[in-house]
Amino acid sequence: MASLKDLRNRIDSVKNTQKITKAMQMVAAAKLRRAQEAAEAARPYSVRMEAVLTNLGAGMVGKPGAPALLAGDGKDDTHLLIVATAERGLCGGFNSSIAKLAREHARRLMGEGKTVKFFFVGRKGYDALKREYEQMIADYVEFSEVKNIEFSHADSLGHKVIAMFENGEFDVCTVFYNHFESVMTQVPTAQQIIPAKIDVKEGEEASREVYDFEPDETEILNLLLPRNVSVQIFKALLENGASEMGAKMTAMDNATRNAGEMIDKLTITYNRSRQAQITTELIEIIAGAEAL
Repeated sequence: MASLKDLRNRIDSVKNTQKITKAMQMVAAAKLRRAQEAAEAARPYSVRMEAVLTNLGAGMVGKPGAPALLAGDGKDDTHLLIVATAERGLCGGFNSSIAKLAREHARRLMGEGKTVKFFFVGRKGYDALKREYEQMIADYVEFSEVKNIEFSHADSLGHKVIAMFENGEFDVCTVFYNHFESVMTQVPTAQQIIPAKIDVKEGEEASREVYDFEPDETEILNLLLPRNVSVQIFKALLENGASEMGAKMTAMDNATRNAGEMIDKLTITYNRSRQAQITTELIEIIAGAEAL
């Protein structure tokens, strides 16, 4: 059994840990509001961008002259997986859920005979998958020094990905991130961004209104499609930011509660050990007095 001094040291240590987790929970709660507002503010623009591209591109898919970012390069052999995670841990299963979804997607593609490449945005995704897919890493970017993600960061990533596509390094690009729903719920999401996914339901093409575009659809798409790649990456990074803070807030709250329960158990053990020691000392004093 541990001595009273060891128990006291253990209780003090857990109390110090509890203070740290409580402070981290409060910091995450403060950052969550800003991150959530940024993610929610970016959603309407992203959704509207997809709607415009769907309206413009629905009539051009499969036709000659369609932009490569819309129609693809005619192949489906090489896939680039952009795995966007956090730079730090202590946020529950936030990072591991994204890595797991990307790993499952990669295994399915390789099972079909496809070539898979990884583009990591964030240290934790890189750490989780680098050993298993070391030979498949195309690039790695981290934002450890960046406090607030801005569109310029996503735009630089978008240009880099588009340059890789134009150089023939991949045929299809999918980004993996966590979609923020609530503090308790973050949904691992895979979104194809190259070629742009145009979802036109059956019968919808015939019912679409006819518009005259100036300039023509091809020129507009050539301008919008590269921007759409950056917009979707930006949305993924913002969703990840809010999800990370929500997951960290929940994880630190659980850690604080667990530390409190451990302190209670250790305190009970300490009090019982101390009472037993006092009882033993009293018995020894009484026995000594009777012997005299």
